[in-house]
Amino acid sequence: MQQSGGVLYVVATPIGNLADMTERARKVLTDVDLIAAEDTRQTLRLLNHFGISANLVACHDHNETRVSHRLLSALEDGRDVALVSDAGTPLISDPGYSLVSAAREQGFTVVPIPGPSALICALSAAGLPSDRFLFLGFPPRSRSQRQAWLKDVAGEPGTLILYESGKRAVATLSDVAETLGDARRVVLARELTKRFETFLFGSATELARRVEEDAEQQLGELVILIQGRGTGGDGAGREEQERVLRVLADSLPLSQAAALAARLTGAKKNSLYRLGLDLGLGGEGE
Repeated sequence: MQQSGGVLYVVATPIGNLADMTERARKVLTDVDLIAAEDTRQTLRLLNHFGISANLVACHDHNETRVSHRLLSALEDGRDVALVSDAGTPLISDPGYSLVSAAREQGFTVVPIPGPSALICALSAAGLPSDRFLFLGFPPRSRSQRQAWLKDVAGEPGTLILYESGKRAVATLSDVAETLGDARRVVLARELTKRFETFLFGSATELARRVEEDAEQQLGELVILIQGRGTGGDGAGREEQERVLRVLADSLPLSQAAALAARLTGAKKNSLYRLGLDLGLGGEGE
């Protein structure tokens, strides 16, 4: 049962261009009693830009559990709290899960204030399939762990999205090429919404070389988007689609076989139907 008390607002803030700050986010940050910020210095600069005065509380990876008790007490006393990260939407590879989870468990109202998100921003302009995607956050730092991490998602048909430090981008892109193969399209997005916003396109090996040769591409954090298995350019994916389609088409009309194969492989039904026609598995009067 929901209890009376303050409201916890989860507020998205600009990832670069301050003009992306929503009017609703500005109003919430102006009106709340406390703002829980991943980095109070970064948030203070944002608040100063918009002329907002507020009580700031640091809430980051190293103190979130301890600070959550203080923030939950504030909510219990009827005070409203806003949660913000350095940039973008809180909890998306940023702190806040413990606080939001505890607030929900204790019956407090949690209200999302939507806005910028680097992964959605990058996906919307990358030119890779967006009907299904898997966000992976930051990869492990060691090479062996990173390669094992990538192998776990090698069969995912949706677009893979991860964040990475520019300093580790070359190593991670090299592991992508080695682990997932170099036939997949890869997009690297940097400085999103800022003056020098950049999208680089190519294979993982090509992008690793370009980043290595251009020190500017190694600054800050990047979004790396990787074509999913079986969405074009992935030979293994097509072989698996063909195998599944042949098995199903032995017992079903091609249209039904394509629909079921789409559910099993993550590929598009229409493309599987065309594949079946190319393979002579059915057609008119099937």
